[in-house]
Amino acid sequence: MTLGNGSPTAGNPPTCGACPAFQDNLCHIFTDATFADALVDTKIDDHFAPARRSLWRAGDPLERVPVICQGWAATSATLSDGRRQILSFLLPGDLVSAALIFDPVIHCSVDAVTDLRYRAFPRAELKQALARKPKLLAIVSRFSAKESARADRLAIDLGRRGAAARIASLILTLAERLRKRGMMPDKTMDFPLRQHHIADAVGLTVVHVGNIIAEFRRAGLLEINERSLTIADQPGLSRIADEL
Repeated sequence: MTLGNGSPTAGNPPTCGACPAFQDNLCHIFTDATFADALVDTKIDDHFAPARRSLWRAGDPLERVPVICQGWAATSATLSDGRRQILSFLLPGDLVSAALIFDPVIHCSVDAVTDLRYRAFPRAELKQALARKPKLLAIVSRFSAKESARADRLAIDLGRRGAAARIASLILTLAERLRKRGMMPDKTMDFPLRQHHIADAVGLTVVHVGNIIAEFRRAGLLEINERSLTIADQPGLSRIADEL
């Protein structure tokens, strides 16, 4: 049983067969017969974290590589004045950080947005498997490339796009990622983010975000309620997102 936002209830272990991103994450690698001999002794830990829980702080050492199974999380950096910049929202199937496969120190903070389930893979065994199975390196490289693409998009959004374009771009990017996982079959997606999450992700104040979301709703671009968001006019929202 999961909550309406797709986040898990305590007591339920992750079910790989039900994971919408199973074919494109580390869990798939660990059950693929092609790589089974390289990973035969690997032990995977399952974890649950409640919503709004801080999981790791930047600089924390991690001996295992976490993968999100259910729920949403956010990676962030804290600026010198104490403000937070959200770097990425993590969805089911996402590695918390591909760099953790090679580096034992996490370089961003991670917080649970919703109730969260994640699996932790031992780094040492992963590195050994990479040495024994070169094809694994290509798979891991895809994870790293996706992270890099999200970072590049964030830099463009913050550096070149106006306020409305940043928010439209964020919504459309999340929708695209959820569609690829089969988690947005129509125009509506689970949307557990609050205005303060959006504000921290696009570098705006909560008030400014609220005003822009209200404008989007009045213009018929989207509908948003407590737990979901419907993109009513994707071409219109895309036009706003493309404004530089």
